[in-house]
Amino acid sequence: MIHDTHPRYLAREPAQGLEVILELRQASEWVPISRGTSDENGRISTLTDGPLTPGTYQLTFDTGAFHRDQGLSVAFFPEVKITFNVRDPDEQLPRAAVAQPVRYSTYRGT
Repeated sequence: MIHDTHPRYLAREPAQGLEVILELRQASEWVPISRGTSDENGRISTLTDGPLTPGTYQLTFDTGAFHRDQGLSVAFFPEVKITFNVRDPDEQLPRAAVAQPVRYSTYRGT
């Protein structure tokens, strides 16, 4: 289960209103399985109702729309994609991203 996807803006402010899409890789295609928008605390409390099956997943953060909403005319990174593997369906998988106009980083969290 993915709990607490946590996009941050400039490493100190919550990224409120950032859309995130969760996709599952099936053969050579990415299939969207869930989406959410970060709240006023920059969090999406859950993207799934239950555990994820083993497989390869991708979180796509729509940083282009978010940065336009912040006043930037063109975002350097229109999307941030984080691809990860799930081996244990019972493992909680927090994913976080810190976005700035010209760079981003990610970490697993706790």
